[in-house]
Amino acid sequence: MTDKLSIVTGASSGIGAAYADRLASRGSDLLLIARRADRLDAVAARARAAHGVAVETLVADLEKPDGVRAVEGRIAAGPISMLVNCAGAGGLGPTARTGVEVQTATIALNITALVRLSLAALAGFREAGAGSLVNIASVVAFSPSPGGASYSGSKAFVLNFTRALQMEHQGSDLRIQAVLPGPVRTEFFSAQGMDDSVFPDSAYIGAEELVDVALAALDNGESVTIPTLKDLAIWAAMEDERGRFLRDVIGGEIAARYLQE
Repeated sequence: MTDKLSIVTGASSGIGAAYADRLASRGSDLLLIARRADRLDAVAARARAAHGVAVETLVADLEKPDGVRAVEGRIAAGPISMLVNCAGAGGLGPTARTGVEVQTATIALNITALVRLSLAALAGFREAGAGSLVNIASVVAFSPSPGGASYSGSKAFVLNFTRALQMEHQGSDLRIQAVLPGPVRTEFFSAQGMDDSVFPDSAYIGAEELVDVALAALDNGESVTIPTLKDLAIWAAMEDERGRFLRDVIGGEIAARYLQE
């Protein structure tokens, strides 16, 4: 392994596998993490054959504390140059049907594991004076979703958490990026007994397209990347309204509508 080592979680398919290929094409050695050993080995073999980089694999279930600790230990052993937190779960379905275990497992993977691995990586990056952290959020961070309560809630957490980390490390050489995909052609829905007809065909992009845009945006210093947002004025307006909302609610006065005559 060289000192240019990228760690990708959720690397056995979809967005994670696309990151593995694209980072290897840039000459980075890889540590790929997922639960499915056979799929993980196949992704690793393709990266070695296509790009001639060194690829290490680690089978770990990041819904479980032992799995997270194993990855934290590997991060601490360093050095690493990049962490891409792709691993995620949907926990889709009405909460009355899916139940508490499915929801808490989604939170454990989408939030707890991501936080712990992000902080472990950032500790090493601060010591080294450089490094890149990429957290995969989702456009549903802005859209509460019936049948996706923990998923949409977790992605809102990922967005706010990552943006706060950006503020904490402002002025450093660390690069921290939140990526917000819309619908992507992956196994996300089929893994939960659903199909891609949830959205029209025209709504989807490929995982490779997403990763190519995200990496180019990271190169350009973009902190929040929404590959399918065509009109940046929408984002600017949202940010302006967010600031206006915050200024309004810290006025120290109860809104008149709640005051009795």
